[in-house]
Amino acid sequence: MARSRARVAALRPFNDAIREEAERERQRTNFACIEKRVASGQIRPFDQAILQARAQHGYNWDAAVLYAQGRYATEAGWGPRDFSAPPGETSPAYAQGFRDGGGCFEDLFDVARRSYAAATRQEDRFPAPGKALVSRPAPSSWPSPTDAPRPALWSKRTVIIGAATASNAAAGLMTMLQAQPGHEMAHIIIADVGRGFRAWRSAEPAQTGNPADQLRALFAGIEPDDLLIIADGEDLAWIDRHAGMLPLCRTMERTCNSAIQQRAQLRAWLERGLCEGEVLAGGHIRWTKLAQGLSGRLGEFVARYAHKAQPRGHRLVIELRDGDPAIGFMTPQGELLNPEAIITNKAHMRRHMAAMLRRFAAAIPHHRNAAA
Repeated sequence: MARSRARVAALRPFNDAIREEAERERQRTNFACIEKRVASGQIRPFDQAILQARAQHGYNWDAAVLYAQGRYATEAGWGPRDFSAPPGETSPAYAQGFRDGGGCFEDLFDVARRSYAAATRQEDRFPAPGKALVSRPAPSSWPSPTDAPRPALWSKRTVIIGAATASNAAAGLMTMLQAQPGHEMAHIIIADVGRGFRAWRSAEPAQTGNPADQLRALFAGIEPDDLLIIADGEDLAWIDRHAGMLPLCRTMERTCNSAIQQRAQLRAWLERGLCEGEVLAGGHIRWTKLAQGLSGRLGEFVARYAHKAQPRGHRLVIELRDGDPAIGFMTPQGELLNPEAIITNKAHMRRHMAAMLRRFAAAIPHHRNAAA
């Protein structure tokens, strides 16, 4: 034990020297980092206060940081907040920075005075923009399509597609659009960066012109209820620059994120389209995967998978919340709705269930006396 204590005592000067050298290296490295940042033009008031504390008061790194914190508190309009000291006390370096910044511990109205001055400086630093803001949000900030908005007639729907997306066959978005019944009635516009806007499948070739005039011509006589943007990158930025020429619609959305997510969003948008004479209810369908199969709910109606049909196919049923069959409902045209359906492809179950739910949610009760 005596030899161990002697060895520790003999090594103590070396350990102390190593610790002191490490501390000096830390101080040099930290100050060098601040000096390099200031020399590169990244001038920050906090960094300048640290260097000022070393130059004027000879503080080490820790004291210089406390000095800068005190000075920053005064310029921000705060009261003294020295978290390194015990409650109710202030370290000398922090107090020095607080005073050098214009703070006064004895003045009762010091915080109020400096807070007002800081607010005034903030307004001067960020003046009101001279250019008037547009009266509508940019398409890049629009939400992605969901099943919640109200369905709209295809003749009242408009799609603006970026030229890059329209020519990208691998994405599959144009294929989905062309496969949807009723899309021929929609107004489809192609946005080509640098050339302008043109109607899809237009017989006239794309010509360079004033985009504002092109949009006016394309939207002439059209009052869309539903506007969708399918674009990314430069195409989306190009559309953003001409957002002031787009009409204000009841529903304005855009596809975003990955290709898989964009296909799901486009599918939700396509399912909201209505043909002439068709009536579908809006609203979000709540889907649940039970042990017996898929189930969806919209309003008072529940669609569920009722196992396989005989001799082949899959049976879907519409029920009320209490489990009774949804019998006795008809369309506004007077056509009775069948609460059961047989489908052959189980992969299309969700789409068929959604269509059935929306037809029933838009239906009216059928009264035999009224029909008679």
